[in-house]
Amino acid sequence: MRLFSQLSWYFAREWRRYLGAVSLLIVIAILQLLPPKVVGEIVDGVTQQQMSSGQILMWIGLMLITAVVVYLLRYVWRVLLFGASYQLAVELREDFYRQLSRQHPEFYLRHRTGDLIARATNDVDRVVFAAGEGVLTLVDSLVMGLAVLIVMSTQISWQLTLLALLPMPVMALVIKRYGDQLHNRFKLAQAAFSSLNNQTQESLTSIRMIKAFGLEDHQSAQFADIARDTGEKNMRVARVDARFDPTIYIAIGMSNLLAIGGGSWLVWHGQMTLGQLTSFVMYLGLMIWPMLALAWMFNIVERGSAAWSRIRALLSEAPAVADGDKTLPEGRGMLQVAIRAFSWPGSEQASLRNVNFNLKPGQMLGLCGPTGSGKSTLLSLIQRHFDIAQGDIRYHGMPLTQLRIDSWRGRLAVVNQTPFLFSDSVANNIALGRPGATQSEIEEAARLASVHDDILRLPQGYETEVGERGVMLSGGQKQRISIARALLLNAEILLLDDALSAVDGRTEHQILHNLRSWGEGRTVIISAHRLSALTEASEILVMKHGVVAQRGSHEQLTEQPGWYSDMYRYQQLEAALDEDENEKGVPHE
Repeated sequence: MRLFSQLSWYFAREWRRYLGAVSLLIVIAILQLLPPKVVGEIVDGVTQQQMSSGQILMWIGLMLITAVVVYLLRYVWRVLLFGASYQLAVELREDFYRQLSRQHPEFYLRHRTGDLIARATNDVDRVVFAAGEGVLTLVDSLVMGLAVLIVMSTQISWQLTLLALLPMPVMALVIKRYGDQLHNRFKLAQAAFSSLNNQTQESLTSIRMIKAFGLEDHQSAQFADIARDTGEKNMRVARVDARFDPTIYIAIGMSNLLAIGGGSWLVWHGQMTLGQLTSFVMYLGLMIWPMLALAWMFNIVERGSAAWSRIRALLSEAPAVADGDKTLPEGRGMLQVAIRAFSWPGSEQASLRNVNFNLKPGQMLGLCGPTGSGKSTLLSLIQRHFDIAQGDIRYHGMPLTQLRIDSWRGRLAVVNQTPFLFSDSVANNIALGRPGATQSEIEEAARLASVHDDILRLPQGYETEVGERGVMLSGGQKQRISIARALLLNAEILLLDDALSAVDGRTEHQILHNLRSWGEGRTVIISAHRLSALTEASEILVMKHGVVAQRGSHEQLTEQPGWYSDMYRYQQLEAALDEDENEKGVPHE
């Protein structure tokens, strides 16, 4: 029953729909009391030969009219009640998605995709079912049960009613115990379902690697173990679930036995007519549904309560990065970075230390260094995926912590190391950030990213479906489409996080040439392992173990002894060897 109080905010807001449905349920309950009363009158009238055939037909007609009215009213209350519960599903999923979109990478370090999907689908369905079917069974069982109880007690015999209901308190206590067990076991079953979702999602997204390494049997065995564990936990739920109906039917059987036995004694001693006993037994039959509904209500509400606790735990989680309240002024400004120290959540070791630079509009900053030197971490901080405890980043002289996140990120266009494409057309993937872009604007962005000709060679050109995660495209094509997507935004600051790693040297040179003309007046930050991508940068930072080991222009760094000059000479030699082998027709592995 905790769930009803937890969802009271929604019931209060949609009170008209719920009040209308409850009112109709009360009317239906009252109408359902008529047939047993009419049957009792007919039985007494026939046995005592005091009722004509015309009167019998009139009573039967009344019962038929009552049945039609009940049918129509049931249709209306279902529309009201379940319409309200389905609206709750829409709102919960909107809140859930909004919460996910507000979260930052630190959140996704703790929550796996399969678990989030399970909460957004299966758990929400359980809550909505409880808000619809649960409310129905609660109100219907209470209204019908109380109405029948009052009629049985006042119109027939309160002694017989009390006798017939003796098994009910015992049944209520047993069902309450089952409900507590069901809540705990169902919560564990939902967690197991999340694990199953995780394994399914990871297996599907990595199917190429699984097949390449010949791990099909290993993955199948892992999936079978998780599926078996999920099945066992659901079986534990089913064992509790299966106890509800037998308990209820035993209680109902005992009630009928007591009613028939006690009623027969009353009829035998002239304290009750046969028609009254017939009506009493029919009324007792009407009590079957309230008792079944009560148990069913406990069942679905406990499931919904367990699901709601999982949803609420996620919805109540505040973002790791708090939103500011200031909006950036119009126009381009200077980007100022002054990081004294930054550590990843849960780590005591600093990932970045003493990183300082200023970038004016139109300038390009290059980032390079060994793997794990802090380049991507720095770009994440500029995007404000994490807050800096020691130091700050400013734009237009305003700290990022004071800015509204959407205001700041609206000034950025980002191409990450691993490009992500949606299962949509090439054109729609490029126009992701500007859905209203014209075809000519999309094609111009593709030309700047040197991918226009590749797209035209696809089966349907720009309307070609790229498959899930761009499965039908090469790595270089996916990178260039992602670059085109970023360029189409016309943002003030462009961040390229090793976004040219999958393209050849000639294509890289063409893209960089296009960026120079496109980037006039814009700030560009390029992180790269291939140093030829940084030759045009206004300044280059060489990162090593989270600190700036060297800085300067390309010419300055090549003349200084250190990592940059050594790596640049090595890459130039490697490129020359590749070119020589290609000219000789020697295949390069």
